[in-house]
Amino acid sequence: MARPALGASLEDGFNRRLIPLLRRRGWRPTTITYTGYGNTDALRVLARVLLKEDDDDAPAAADVGATGAELAEAEEAERGWRSFFTAPVAYLPVTVEIAGRNHAARADRGGYLDVLVQDHGLPPGWHDITIRARGARPVTARVLVVGQETTFGIISDIDDTVMVTRVPRPLVAAWNTFVRHTTARQPVPGMADLFRDVEALRSGTPVLYLSTGAWNVVPALERFFRRSDLPAGPMLMTDWGPTNTGWFRSGQEHKRTTLRRLLIDFPHVRWLLVGDDGQHDPEIYAELAREHPDRVVAVGIRQLTPSEHVLSHGTPQALDGGRDDHDGGRLAEGQLVPVVHGPDGHALWQKLRPHLGVAGR
Repeated sequence: MARPALGASLEDGFNRRLIPLLRRRGWRPTTITYTGYGNTDALRVLARVLLKEDDDDAPAAADVGATGAELAEAEEAERGWRSFFTAPVAYLPVTVEIAGRNHAARADRGGYLDVLVQDHGLPPGWHDITIRARGARPVTARVLVVGQETTFGIISDIDDTVMVTRVPRPLVAAWNTFVRHTTARQPVPGMADLFRDVEALRSGTPVLYLSTGAWNVVPALERFFRRSDLPAGPMLMTDWGPTNTGWFRSGQEHKRTTLRRLLIDFPHVRWLLVGDDGQHDPEIYAELAREHPDRVVAVGIRQLTPSEHVLSHGTPQALDGGRDDHDGGRLAEGQLVPVVHGPDGHALWQKLRPHLGVAGR
């Protein structure tokens, strides 16, 4: 039991010594916002407070003659490793302003703000809220409120599901974060079309992205999503660092816990689950479908190529066999949840259509 506690203690001790040094060098608190979500009763607000270099003295775009397109291109080409050269500000007081009302909160030991605001007063739809961390500039965060009239939604994985990685799975996070330019990431063909087709069929469909990736890469992922025409939605990531119960967080447990939380947060919504067969998505989604067949409309699994499977888990075949079946909901009462497989979003859409109420071709 001492080893896990030691890991968290070492991380906290390192940050305590690092922050005063960075403050003396002119670094200041900066709030990084993540897309929040909720229902009409409660709203989950997500952000992180970090120490970063103060860029007040940086030349403005007009001073250097850069056009908006040139600045956007430079931002897109920024290497992802820069997002990790930060220091979290632990336990900093934070004020969340929603619809003109202030709500007091506090960042956790990793600088993360994850607060549930009751009676927020926002109607269904997209909204902007303001987050003010002590010593940091106020920032605007986007939040999505899902109303009672919404009865269908999408939960999707990211790596190898909507974004091609093509590197060994143990190195995916490091590669995407430390090495690869954000402009080098490639979308999985047809996935943006799949989500748009579903939204056209069921207007107002919310899309939430569930990943074992680190929160640090969210800004880069959001730029990738905009460039790839993937619909905007909350990204529910994880923190890689040690906790009081373990050296590393379990990605599988993060997904299982988050999926069940979403069922509780949105009791009126039935979900289309989208993932890939490179790792544990089929197993995790099948578990949820067996437990709650009335809450899962269908499961769509993107089939990786043999080379992608080798990079993902060392063998050229899918871990689940890669066959279309109805295993996801084989429960009592004869309730079945359809599970379909396809190499890209176009193939998945054709197989999902009958299960989403689309007749014919």
